[in-house]
Amino acid sequence: MENELYNFLEKLDRSFFIDNEHKIYANYDSALPIGFGQTISQPSLVHEMTELLELNKGLKVLEIGTGSGYQTAILAEFSGSVYTVERHEELSKKAQKKLEELGYSNISFKVGDGSYGWKEYSPYDRIIVTAAAGELPKLLIEQLAPNGYMIIPVGEKGYQKLTLVMKDSQDRVTTEHLGNVTFVELVGEYGWNQ
Repeated sequence: MENELYNFLEKLDRSFFIDNEHKIYANYDSALPIGFGQTISQPSLVHEMTELLELNKGLKVLEIGTGSGYQTAILAEFSGSVYTVERHEELSKKAQKKLEELGYSNISFKVGDGSYGWKEYSPYDRIIVTAAAGELPKLLIEQLAPNGYMIIPVGEKGYQKLTLVMKDSQDRVTTEHLGNVTFVELVGEYGWNQ
């Protein structure tokens, strides 16, 4: 999938997902503000996190933090179905409009507290969290299917470890730290209160 993912990222116009004065920096490999204290992640990190999920068209994916919809488009391209949760209604609506314009019909949108996941459609083969949690969210681990992976930044404000959570066929959970990252904070039970 690596070559396919690289080629798709090269073709996907990141500026399409940015609606402010930062649009001119869309080709830079850096996180950019999109409003509401949220950011669009840098392409290299999006590539790394997506690759770690080992996506295929048979998988159901939960995304916590729809944001601009940039990561959502990539998930929709390489998996069977995507369920995405965003706490800011305006961001969710904008992303939904953009993703429909791109022709994706395999995405379900929800406005709410991402730290609770989206239980109705669980379990999920893959979960990606694009905001930093203070600790591993138990509810998201519960919603992860056997043999599933979750990628999530975990740590303190301003400094986290990118963490791969793996659940085996017996529901045993192991974690692996993959490097240091900085994400905006998840707000809710497993993030930080406003």
